[in-house]
Amino acid sequence: MALKRNSEESIEVKDDVSTVKARQPFSPEKAKKTETKILTTFSIAPSTKKELEELFSELGLSWAGGIRFALAEFYKKHKE
Repeated sequence: MALKRNSEESIEVKDDVSTVKARQPFSPEKAKKTETKILTTFSIAPSTKKELEELFSELGLSWAGGIRFALAEFYKKHKE
């Protein structure tokens, strides 16, 4: 049995703190500020990848997180 929405009844929505915070990530202003990600690929030797995965896991990072961290650090060091 389907429920029919009664458009005559207005539902009051409270604008308490939790409701406002829950809606913030989906607001149009937030969508405009975030940058879209670009998928990149590269080739790496399996032994090197295993070593890097172990290093990243010691740092508490995933493979992708470790690569992003390494690239950011490389950029900071060599940006001149």
